Amino acid sequence: MKRKLLTIAAALCFIAGVKAQTSYGIKAGVNFPKLSVTQKETSGSISSGASTNFYVTGFVDAPIASNLSIQPGLSLQGKGSKSKDEVDEVKGNIMYLELPVNFVYYVPAGSGNVFLGAGPYAAYALSAKNKINGVSTDVKFGNGPDDDGVKRFDAGLNFLLGYKLSNGFLLNGGYGLGLTNIMYDNILGVKQKNRVFSVGVGYQF
Repeated sequence: MKRKLLTIAAALCFIAGVKAQTSYGIKAGVNFPKLSVTQKETSGSISSGASTNFYVTGFVDAPIASNLSIQPGLSLQGKGSKSKDEVDEVKGNIMYLELPVNFVYYVPAGSGNVFLGAGPYAAYALSAKNKINGVSTDVKFGNGPDDDGVKRFDAGLNFLLGYKLSNGFLLNGGYGLGLTNIMYDNILGVKQKNRVFSVGVGYQF
């Protein structure tokens, strides 16, 4: 019984310590999204041009080991693509509500810490627009006869690199690797996956 009580007490102390060290933060910046496009008949893939969008992320930083934290968050992520030929200029924008869960490792450096992170994300598209030669139209999600064949769900991996100053100010860089085909199956066998490079700033309280 005494050993059990000591174990419970140690667990409570650990939980209290983690709770005391838990912090919160917000990040925002610029996305440079594009699409990786593959077709059944070809063995390789091509990339669209990168467009410009934005992101805003709120997150919780909970230490789980020395210099290692888990960071669940909630993010508004603008993704899309851009292409241009001799006739048409096409831009696509999709706004996602994203749930990232990253594992972040801190390395002391100077007056702050370099941080590296990675983890999965799941996302749900809130809205989408295509702009062709300056004319904007709404994208209809779904696979019906009047829809545009675009899925709302996306999932993949995030990779992070940045620097956290001792005052909590953050400099962020990241890359989002979409693993889900965001298009419904079609007779051409075309698959599209999100790719997003991002830079920004933030603050951890």
